[in-house]
Amino acid sequence: MKNKFQDLASIDFYQNKKLVKWLIFFISVLLGLGSIGYTQRLVEELRARENRQILVLSAALDYAATTTENLTFINQEIIQQNYSFPIILVDGLGNPIDFRNIDFKKSKNQADSAQILARELLEMQDDFPPIVLQEAGMRIYYRNSALLTNLNYYPYIQLAVILLFGVLVYVVFNQSKLSEQNRVWAGLTKETAHQLGTPIASLMAWMDYLKNSPVWDENKEIIQEMDKDVTKLRVVTERFSSIGSSPVIQPENVFEIIEDTVSYLRPRISTKVEWELHSDSKELIALINKPLFDWVLENVCKNAVDAMKGKGILRISLFQESDKFVGIDISDTGIGIEKMKYKKVFTPGFSSRKRGWGLGLTLAKRIVEGYHGGKIFVKQSELGKGTTFRILLLGPKEEATPFVSKGIMGMS
Repeated sequence: MKNKFQDLASIDFYQNKKLVKWLIFFISVLLGLGSIGYTQRLVEELRARENRQILVLSAALDYAATTTENLTFINQEIIQQNYSFPIILVDGLGNPIDFRNIDFKKSKNQADSAQILARELLEMQDDFPPIVLQEAGMRIYYRNSALLTNLNYYPYIQLAVILLFGVLVYVVFNQSKLSEQNRVWAGLTKETAHQLGTPIASLMAWMDYLKNSPVWDENKEIIQEMDKDVTKLRVVTERFSSIGSSPVIQPENVFEIIEDTVSYLRPRISTKVEWELHSDSKELIALINKPLFDWVLENVCKNAVDAMKGKGILRISLFQESDKFVGIDISDTGIGIEKMKYKKVFTPGFSSRKRGWGLGLTLAKRIVEGYHGGKIFVKQSELGKGTTFRILLLGPKEEATPFVSKGIMGMS
């Protein structure tokens, strides 16, 4: 038994969202079912008590109709003390001659009251068989009291409240988890950017020295590529330092951004990957934050190269998708994705690589949809043949509404 409690205590609730969700759900259901069972027991006891009361009342009425003795006690303590369940006393012809606990609040005159009484009598006839007063030649029609009727619905209302409470607890727990993640990520990224600032500034100074040194002529291409890497490090640092802040979205030439990204990635990725860039026009404009969108292109392209295991064709097609969107298709000839996993590939932690963090496509989705107001999804995929990711960006006439409350790293 002790080991079981230790196992339960050792559960990492932050890493087991599904377990926590189902645990809250089952606890809520158990509480609800227990409440329903207990309330049903109370309802049955109350119903039995009311049945006994109606039998006593009917016996008292029957006795009162056939005797000439002093009936003060019976009239005051039995007949007049029914304050709970509605009853209607009818004669042998079925005409109401007396009643108790009938609600006439909606009646405006005597005719309305008679109509309400007739309707109540019909409902009582459907609910329970009448109690016949043999000696008096009359019948008593009745139905459950308002208290008993309300108790029948109470457990289901209570169950709904418990389930709602369970959902609320889960949402609050999930939001607190996301808030904690955001604070950790934001602090970590800003500190990383701060720590990288000094060595990058030093590297940029050394690059300027090399460009003006005697070795420039003999090593021009090498120094230029090194300069690109240092520049990329500076861009990455700027990305990290701006985590959680609102990015500047402005019209940019999409073709030029893609071309710059491809020219940087091409020599740094496997030489067995063949790059193809197609565009309907070299003047397509979209609302973009360039540093962040570079990050998207890098993540999607690197994911495509991984899917091809460093060998294949990576094709990027740029086109005007509609008056509202500029479209980008990034296709590979890799292993493909099962259709049931089209949405799952954007989930944090999902990765086909043993050493993968599973954050690349998650970040891409967050940046495209959260910051740029666009869309990113798996357009098509076939196992063994490849996958096409489609990115849709708002055109310059549209207004982007960046979503920044969770930060880039605040994954849901």
